[in-house]
Amino acid sequence: MRWDPAQYARYADERGRPFVDLLAQVGATEPRRVVDLGCGPGTLTTLLAQRWPRAVVEGIDSSPEMIAKAAPLATARLSFAVADVASWSVPADADVVFSNALLQWVPTHVELLRRWADELPSGGWLAFQVPGNFGAPSHVTMRALAASPRWASSLSGVLRGEETVGSPASYASVLLDSGLSVQAWETTYLHVLPGPDPVVEWLRGTGLRPVLAALPPDDAEEFTAQLAARLREAYPPGPHGTMFPFRRLFVVASKP
Repeated sequence: MRWDPAQYARYADERGRPFVDLLAQVGATEPRRVVDLGCGPGTLTTLLAQRWPRAVVEGIDSSPEMIAKAAPLATARLSFAVADVASWSVPADADVVFSNALLQWVPTHVELLRRWADELPSGGWLAFQVPGNFGAPSHVTMRALAASPRWASSLSGVLRGEETVGSPASYASVLLDSGLSVQAWETTYLHVLPGPDPVVEWLRGTGLRPVLAALPPDDAEEFTAQLAARLREAYPPGPHGTMFPFRRLFVVASKP
């Protein structure tokens, strides 16, 4: 699937808040290497370089489009590369492994977390955030439409459900079993989005992408129009914009 950096950045402030909240809980002081997995266009990765001015910072993403957007931000100690996180291993000097809104795209991410916990150097930190909104009206509506007679044959198996991510407790258990100290929590952000059909525009940048990739362009636009109509009922606009609650799950772990 191709990523559209411009569409993703349409709600950059809202998407950036969980990154900042996650970063605030990482207690590393002088890490040697910091890795941002799923760095996207790199804008938020620069915050890691600012937080730890002596560290080598790497941004990794599977999307060539995102890395091309991030490339101008590179410096002598901040770099970006295309790589598949499913086969990525923790370097011996990576004292902070950071991941914001990536692991929900990787069905095997629990196994990855176990492996990364083993590979993490002593004193290292592993921090990640994933969306916990797969049971929200936005995703339930999208899955129901995909399963309707018009779309079922084209979209069977394209969208995953609430099994996509675990709970804060399940992630904490995995990392505690690996010998790490763990903080885990969840937050529901209330975004007030401006403009017409903002929820479907939000989804165009992320959760709707598998559908758009699976359908021919005309069908993709038809599906999106039908989804937008349903989402107007689920998220009616108000005098100040459209209120869009968004639940997210956070885990910060450190290795003794």
